[in-house]
Amino acid sequence: MDYKIEDDIFITLVSFKSYGIKPFKLGSIVKLIKEPDNDYDCEAISVSLRFAGYSAYVANSVETVIKGTMSAGRIYDKILDEDYAQVKFISRDSIIAKLLTNDEIDELRKDPENDLNFI
Repeated sequence: MDYKIEDDIFITLVSFKSYGIKPFKLGSIVKLIKEPDNDYDCEAISVSLRFAGYSAYVANSVETVIKGTMSAGRIYDKILDEDYAQVKFISRDSIIAKLLTNDEIDELRKDPENDLNFI
């Protein structure tokens, strides 16, 4: 099933693997991967980076979702099994990313050096 993100949808990224937030930069492209077989959360969405691989999760708890962003549960049926977002804000312990539209993804794919082509 093909979904189309039309509005600006922001998500919170949390639970950073051993790297912390260090590999994330403003503008970084991240790959979102649904994990339906996750033992702890059937709506889990992991986050991968080009050079760091699996690095975080999309927040899915009232304690971790930043106001104004959507939880993994709220976007789970809006995205494909693998989709993309772009880092827009970084704080000490969380990151806010924007889901990319199909048009934005197509535009980024035109640049052969863009991270989207490697993750």
